[in-house]
Amino acid sequence: MASAPRVEQAAPAPAGTDITPILPRQAKTVRDTGLEPRFVTDLVLKAVQSIGKAPLPVLAAKLRLSISVLREVLNPLIAEQQVEVAWCGESDIDMQYQLTTIGQRGAAEAQARCRYVGPAPVTLASYRAMVERQALRHADCERVTPARLAAALGEDGLPSATRDVIGAALYARRSLLLYGPSGSGKTQLAQRLGRLLPGPIAVPYALIIGRQVIRLFDPALHVSPPPLARQQEDRRSCDARWAVSQRPLVHVGAELGRDMLDLRFDAEEGVYHAPPHLQANNGMLVIDDIGRQRLSAAELLNRFTGPLDTGIDQLTLQGGQAELVPFDAAVVFATNQAPLAVFDDAALRRIGYKAEIGPWSPAAYHALLRRQCRLRRIDYDEGAADYLVERLHGASKRALLACYPGELLDRIADFAGFAGSEAQLSVVAVEQAWRSMFIAGATEA
Repeated sequence: MASAPRVEQAAPAPAGTDITPILPRQAKTVRDTGLEPRFVTDLVLKAVQSIGKAPLPVLAAKLRLSISVLREVLNPLIAEQQVEVAWCGESDIDMQYQLTTIGQRGAAEAQARCRYVGPAPVTLASYRAMVERQALRHADCERVTPARLAAALGEDGLPSATRDVIGAALYARRSLLLYGPSGSGKTQLAQRLGRLLPGPIAVPYALIIGRQVIRLFDPALHVSPPPLARQQEDRRSCDARWAVSQRPLVHVGAELGRDMLDLRFDAEEGVYHAPPHLQANNGMLVIDDIGRQRLSAAELLNRFTGPLDTGIDQLTLQGGQAELVPFDAAVVFATNQAPLAVFDDAALRRIGYKAEIGPWSPAAYHALLRRQCRLRRIDYDEGAADYLVERLHGASKRALLACYPGELLDRIADFAGFAGSEAQLSVVAVEQAWRSMFIAGATEA
């Protein structure tokens, strides 16, 4: 099975954000949910079966449905003797339900139709409308500015011309190709760009197409913002089938294959799992290690060109049924290969912007090393830094790449910890760490 996409967190929502404009209003009736009554009834039967004696609030939390919707379903089931009240407290909410023998048969039939038990899904039409409402391409959606880009990137050593290219790509909401040698910091840069996405957004736990359920929400991908003002109060009037999330930042690499670009059916759970680019909707999708996937770079680019242009993708259910789903994600490609070795001229023209991420200047490299020392609480030594740049990098002809300072300092700390001493940035320590990273003799002139 293909490995799961790696994920980074986008910037948190501002404290005090009102979630009421983000989430849809609570469904008060079965009709309000947009779901077929039979599907909702089946979902309730399966949920009661899985819980046993099901308290009404627990049932509401499991299915993310309002008490009023549940009562609309439970009352006929009680009349049909499929469900009975197992216990009743002092209030009309303090009730527990269980299945009768007839209800057990009904739940088994419901399981045969669809095995999914969990938050009630939302319709594809509702999801399309929400993605469009939250789309990054909207004219009124907050745009990146030089100041915001500078704040997100910090002192990253990028030339001003490269920053301008990246800023223009984000401003225009167009695809971006980051290319440069391995270790130059492309992945970390892409993750920082994800923090520029304004949030929060609403994400459904699951979708329904016909009677097929697609699990969309992933807590690792769709990270909750910090506590919001009046959140608990507002949630009582909001549709709990939707979660409030920071804009997702989804990262896939060489593991990406054709099977990950479409719906994947889980026979055990009886549901489909959404592909990474569907989970990245209203956020950012980073496709790393271009040229190393199990499908060609040209095929990969062709797969996303249409959705990038139209905002619509096509996914296939078992049996060949195709469905149109929304696609709204900022797409960043990254490769450590020469772009012309991966793409032809026609393919490169289809990518909006290209930015080379190369070696750092000596001054920027010194600054990065100084910051990494500060983060690790290791005293910075200018002489040792000069020795690293001029002697070790210079003699070995190794470029000043962003990956080296942190890795070297971690090794210095490892050697010091093993020796029972305090980590120090010294010529001796740098030499020792360097030789542990590379083949012996690499620093010799």
